[in-house]
Amino acid sequence: MKQFPQLSSLQEQELVESVLQWSLANGLTMYPPNFPNYQVNNAPITLFPTPLPKTAFKDAVAVQKVFQELYINIVSKNESWLSEILQDLSSFDPEFTGKLFETYLKAKPHIIQPLSLGLFRSDYFIDKSNNQIKQIEFNTVSVSFGGLSTKIGQLHQYLNKSGKYDSDYSNAYYDDDELQISNSANELAKGLAEADSSYSKDNGTVVIFIVQPNERNCFDQRHIEYSLLQNHNIKSYRFTLEEVELKLTVNSSKLYVKATMDEVSVVYYRSGYAPSDYTNNPKACWDARLFLETSAAIKCPSLLTQLSGAKKIQQILTDETILKKFLPSIEPDTLKLLTSTFVDIYPLDDSPRGLKAQKLAFEFPEKFVLKPQREGGGNNIYKENIPEFLKSLPKNEWQGYILMELIEPPLFKNKVIRNNEVYNEEIISELGIFGTILFNEQSGEILSNENAGWLLRSKFSSSNEGGVAAGFGCVDNVYLYEE
Repeated sequence: MKQFPQLSSLQEQELVESVLQWSLANGLTMYPPNFPNYQVNNAPITLFPTPLPKTAFKDAVAVQKVFQELYINIVSKNESWLSEILQDLSSFDPEFTGKLFETYLKAKPHIIQPLSLGLFRSDYFIDKSNNQIKQIEFNTVSVSFGGLSTKIGQLHQYLNKSGKYDSDYSNAYYDDDELQISNSANELAKGLAEADSSYSKDNGTVVIFIVQPNERNCFDQRHIEYSLLQNHNIKSYRFTLEEVELKLTVNSSKLYVKATMDEVSVVYYRSGYAPSDYTNNPKACWDARLFLETSAAIKCPSLLTQLSGAKKIQQILTDETILKKFLPSIEPDTLKLLTSTFVDIYPLDDSPRGLKAQKLAFEFPEKFVLKPQREGGGNNIYKENIPEFLKSLPKNEWQGYILMELIEPPLFKNKVIRNNEVYNEEIISELGIFGTILFNEQSGEILSNENAGWLLRSKFSSSNEGGVAAGFGCVDNVYLYEE
């Protein structure tokens, strides 16, 4: 494994200037807080790619389509089983999981579009004890940074090829096969385009992105929009949940943009994954989810698909018996690879494993993270904070959480640039594998199931949370090395 490039202070200064200018010229950017529309910052990024074992990377890519099939089988072939679990979860998280499930139940008798689209991302740490991937979570809604992941790969490749990483002769520091570029921006757009084509063979339908108000991470999303238009000739529009009633209409179940009467083929959610997305005008936002769910447009994701990403489902799926029930035709080697990505995840109920978890949470909290049924970062309780947090809750509410074994990833001393400041601290890195899957939610038929690139996010090892947009982490890329 190569060490990080060692540069003089002058060389690093020149490198930083190249990084900032390339980022601004190529859209590796985010809006700052309280931004005017004409001013952007470079996205928080690493100056160098971070080492990742090639075997672990290949395993993560190899297992993605199996994970996608697993979740689709739960949604489309085991809806009653999933609904029973979601009904229980709703009582522990009535303000969000409960509202999503309630909206699904309202929509269910009126759902007319059987096709559903998943743009998914499975996230992993590398376990430093054996260099194997261990799954952190499987994300079923609003997976982010597919656009910027492509850009950071292009940036690191540019810096390498232009000699910016070589302190002596301006040669490439990394070999081509060590420094690859994720094609996630185009592959995610391709998934949306396949759904559009399945909706209608006629040209002219459009995709709508449901986004947060004042979205700081819009450039990540825009790269997918631009790819949709450039590579597939599909237009797109951006609306917030609050704008849905004002800007969209339904005629004979088909969804249209009021201003242009463009027919909508796909509703792609880059919002709606957290309670904060419904707080500005709760009634309008929840009414919008119901309105869109019962239209003829393909949802990415549907309400039920989004709900399948609950942490409780992830916990249950670590049971190999249940896993084989949902993947009855899985090959033994594939099953072994799939289960090798799991760490111990416990319920916090009155079952034998739940009682064991309660004991572990108080006696060995430093080995665990406590997770609610929420997405978006900032929701988890870590290590020594777990006992006090549990004590603060009525015991009957503990069942709304899962207790997950902490994964210990390797530490690397990379350099991170945020705005114009360079930090040289130890980081840990999280590998996300993107995938797209188009399926019939009623019959379970899978029309397409594809990998769609990857994402590496890094954060200071002193930080528990890793959200880039939330200010915890940065966008990174892989340097693949042979062990």
